[in-house]
Amino acid sequence: MITKNSDASDAPETDELEPPRQEVMPALRKIQDDFIRKWGEMGQTWGINRTMAEIHAFLYVTGHPQCSDDVIERLNISRGNVSMSLRALCDWGIVRRFHRRGVRREYFESVGDVWEMFSIIAGERKRREMDPVLDTIRQCQQALSEAQMGTKARDEAVMLTRQRLVDMEEFMDLTNKIFESFITGTKSGLSKVVKVLLKSV
Repeated sequence: MITKNSDASDAPETDELEPPRQEVMPALRKIQDDFIRKWGEMGQTWGINRTMAEIHAFLYVTGHPQCSDDVIERLNISRGNVSMSLRALCDWGIVRRFHRRGVRREYFESVGDVWEMFSIIAGERKRREMDPVLDTIRQCQQALSEAQMGTKARDEAVMLTRQRLVDMEEFMDLTNKIFESFITGTKSGLSKVVKVLLKSV
């Protein structure tokens, strides 16, 4: 029986109920390893370092909950790095932790629905990267307003800079709406975005 989001202190001091580890056939393992390696290389493009991406790929492609020892053994990563990376992946929301009743170890599993996974990634990237940029753009516009600069706000160079910021804000707002389609609509929202983009190709 699996208990989600339970407290490790409630588990008994024994691993006697630990499920046996399943051996992976060499051919399957090689294919999984190829995916894990490539996913790790790609991970940096969406804001996750290579180790985190490889751990996520391992959890996703195997399709079964894994404990930290499984990750260490499979990927040959230090315990400290595994612990830190799993915590970060849980913070992102693309990996979830849980306990098996009667087992001390924590287990981790990746979100299985790829549409949900990418909507989470899109939302996290928006929060970390796009929102701060948009806030800065608006602050800069406010600083260049007549209320802040007086008659200097009518200077040609000031007006040109302000217009560039207005144009960028409009673009960022549009981009944010696209990201919102990923985040709030999940599969249906993403499908709409894809259809719109395909029409423009």
